[in-house]
Amino acid sequence: MAGHSKWANTKHRKARADAKKGKVFSRIAKEIISAVKQGGADPKGNPRLRLVVQKARSVNMPNENIDRNIKKASSSDQNDFSELTYELYGHGGVGIIADVMTDNKNRISSDMRIATNKKGGSVATPGAVSFNFERKGVIQVAKSSIDEDALFLEVTEAGADDFEVTDELYVITTPPDLLYQVKDHLDQKNIPTLEVGLEMIPKTFVECNQELAQANTELIEWLEDLDDVDAIYHNMQIT
Repeated sequence: MAGHSKWANTKHRKARADAKKGKVFSRIAKEIISAVKQGGADPKGNPRLRLVVQKARSVNMPNENIDRNIKKASSSDQNDFSELTYELYGHGGVGIIADVMTDNKNRISSDMRIATNKKGGSVATPGAVSFNFERKGVIQVAKSSIDEDALFLEVTEAGADDFEVTDELYVITTPPDLLYQVKDHLDQKNIPTLEVGLEMIPKTFVECNQELAQANTELIEWLEDLDDVDAIYHNMQIT
């Protein structure tokens, strides 16, 4: 494991943005419905649903809201949400990936075209941008909650493949298929976690001056405002 600065200025943290926009409850509701549709309504047997329920409680979503969405998802009348990935070219050759959860593919396709018409960039063909990113499980742990060496030993034992220390966090990365295994191991050791999920990590970065960075930031923020967009990743590095 080696420390790389993947986390400074490379991903717009969605949790903070969503809290300001008042969209976090609706996004979690979609995640609950999708998790139930794919893995069943019992959190004990559905690791993905278990994580979504934990996320819901961490942002103080009432239990009745959680239960209502689980029941709603179990109904045959409830549409499932499709999970899509859009790849875009930003300004200066920056790669942008948008994780989308939608019940209307035509709507999000139109929204992406409008975004690039308004803020520049272009929608790329599948694979043109994502080859430079790698899907990883990511777990954040507060530095105040555990000693670094102790946590390193625990996550290494559980199957993590990278470990980075930032100012306030330990950031653990895992192979995608081992995310739930590592999270469950930390739970069993009573080690509290913050954000847990799958993310796209850039393999290489594109350096941008302030002008290009501003143009890319405006495009990214427009994309983040779309109701169907759940997360944005990019490989911009500001010089």
